[in-house]
Amino acid sequence: MSDFEKKVAALKAHHEQLLQLKNEPIEWGNGIYTKYKNPIVTADHTPLAWRYDFNEKDNPYLMQRIMMNATLNSGAIKWNGKYVIIVRVEGADRKSFFAVAESPNGIDNFRFWDEPITMPDDVVPATNIYDMRVTQHEDGWIYGVFCAERHDDTCPGDLSAATATAAIARTKDLVNWERLPDLKTKSQQRNVVLHPEFVDGKYAFYTRPQDGFIDTGSGGGIGWALVDDITHAEIKEEKIINPRHYHTIMEVKNGEGPHPIKTDRGWLHLAHGVRGCASGLRYVLYMYMTALDDPTRVIAQPGGYFLVPEGWEYIGDVMNVVFANGWIADDDGKVFIYYASSDTRMHVATSTIDQLIDYCMNTPEDGLTTSASVETIKRLVAKNKRQI
Repeated sequence: MSDFEKKVAALKAHHEQLLQLKNEPIEWGNGIYTKYKNPIVTADHTPLAWRYDFNEKDNPYLMQRIMMNATLNSGAIKWNGKYVIIVRVEGADRKSFFAVAESPNGIDNFRFWDEPITMPDDVVPATNIYDMRVTQHEDGWIYGVFCAERHDDTCPGDLSAATATAAIARTKDLVNWERLPDLKTKSQQRNVVLHPEFVDGKYAFYTRPQDGFIDTGSGGGIGWALVDDITHAEIKEEKIINPRHYHTIMEVKNGEGPHPIKTDRGWLHLAHGVRGCASGLRYVLYMYMTALDDPTRVIAQPGGYFLVPEGWEYIGDVMNVVFANGWIADDDGKVFIYYASSDTRMHVATSTIDQLIDYCMNTPEDGLTTSASVETIKRLVAKNKRQI
């Protein structure tokens, strides 16, 4: 065996060791969910064949010819008995693409499929696509709704000026994707989620209207809209169902994460909230519930955040961020929540339908003032004194 062959063998053994790394739960959490010690997917988990040229003549130093920067913001679906995430993979060139990774148990041993997804372009090609929400719809298709980013040509001298639309694609096998026209709306849209059921015979979308690519401006929060034909989707009327509030975790913006989970008590929603702080924008996750008979009517909303970056999760390309656009609910009630930390790596937290309903229904709402928060704490203290 040549020195080059030995280096290749050692590289592959090291990679296999990473892929087989067992994940362990973190003790002493908050009782709502369980986090795990290791990220489930990182840039180092991507296949070696995507990064290395294994021809000794062409690559005698065994260099990475194509480097990967991050794995983040993954959609999720249970598929053929496996826990599957549609990962946003970002290369060193800042271009994101989608790739499928699957696990037998949902918490470790995630392996990418051989090749990234080939996503057809819309009529106007996008420079970058990312953050796919995956919905297995009752019409029989699996839909991916994701952000399509293009340069804003109305600002020719500004290379940071961009526009965002909600792109739509559908598939029956997660391999071959049919691209549909981008969602037509009056405003820019970066976070759009397809509801899994028809509502009044129409397709239903959760939206986040924005005046600009980054700033929400007059966008008031998480929106709701019905569409007649998803193959030519156009939003004509949009209403806010989960508004932003001053001095809360969602004062700057908020957006739906994955599509909601249907339970016998209502629809469970996972969303992200953003506020400004001295170090920039802080992204956290929060939850709310809506009525079964009316997914636009909020019936419970716990105050504050549900999940935040902790420890080394703070560190990465974009600090102080957690983001989730995928979760899986098993038939036995277990829920796998897939979240990214600091736009760099993917994690999983596990809970159950019963725990999440209990959290939503029995956690006090945000009273929106300091005095209200103090009174809420005092009521809990008084209740606990009565138990002694």
